Amino acid sequence: MSTAPAASNGDLRAQRIAFAIMVALLVLAPLVVYPVFMMKVMCFALFACAFNLLIGFGGLLSFGHAMFLGAAGYASAHAAKVWGFTPELAILFGTAVALGLGAVAGLLAIRRQGIYFAMITLALAQMIYFVALQAKFTGGEDGIQSVPRGRLFGIIDLTQPMAMYAFVTVVFLAGFILVWRVVHSPFGQVLKAIRENENRAISLGYDADRYKLVAFVISGGIAGLAGATKAIVFQLASLTDVHWTMSGEVVLMTLLGGLGTIFGPVVGAAIIITMQNYLAQLGAWVTVVQGVIFVICVLAFRRGVIGELGNWLKKPL
Repeated sequence: MSTAPAASNGDLRAQRIAFAIMVALLVLAPLVVYPVFMMKVMCFALFACAFNLLIGFGGLLSFGHAMFLGAAGYASAHAAKVWGFTPELAILFGTAVALGLGAVAGLLAIRRQGIYFAMITLALAQMIYFVALQAKFTGGEDGIQSVPRGRLFGIIDLTQPMAMYAFVTVVFLAGFILVWRVVHSPFGQVLKAIRENENRAISLGYDADRYKLVAFVISGGIAGLAGATKAIVFQLASLTDVHWTMSGEVVLMTLLGGLGTIFGPVVGAAIIITMQNYLAQLGAWVTVVQGVIFVICVLAFRRGVIGELGNWLKKPL
């Protein structure tokens, strides 16, 4: 009777230790790695965590999650450049746009399952892409450029690299903790029960569609937070972030790191962004290298990097 709680406490203890290690690495990283590179990793890691919340714990595969990243990026960039919003207000506005988009898209898609759900999200994402391509305020193919970083709360100058890095680190950790809290809440437990056996969860009195809709909106909002922050960091909102290939990249990040794990998306995002950064000289061959690595990881690490590591550590020495 007491072994299950003990195991649960052990898992929580291990996650807290891993979180402390991650925070330490983020604090020390600027000493050895270019801060802008690390900020890019954190933005995409948060995006992957949002996607993992939906598929890893809710069992919902979205092929259009880039619509939240890109739409929030455009909204944040427009608010900062045209309306003169301070960076924190611009990011909040972009996140709010993603939440609203998540509610609308969720209401349209959530009543379908499997490939039908995935195709609806892809179709909605393509609609957002064409809006971004054709609308005047988005800048078309040029995007929204020269977005001002501004001053945080009117005081902290985010044009200073380390100030921007500290801000992005706080945003990432806040988003990561939110995902962790959702997963370990009663809501998260019900969500996992729906993932495992939806019919049984419904028979127990849970409104599965409502839980999945809330999970979809939360996931979209966190993805939007990542996109809005990224637009301020790189002072740019472009079609790349709303393109269907971005939705494919986040799937790759999540599977590579470990589907349904807390830290897997962070590791997966770090691996993919590192490859893109340091193999850039290969040009179009980068995608081929990514494909080869993905195939190898799927064959050798079916649970992903973190999933296999966790499974290995549980084995008796």
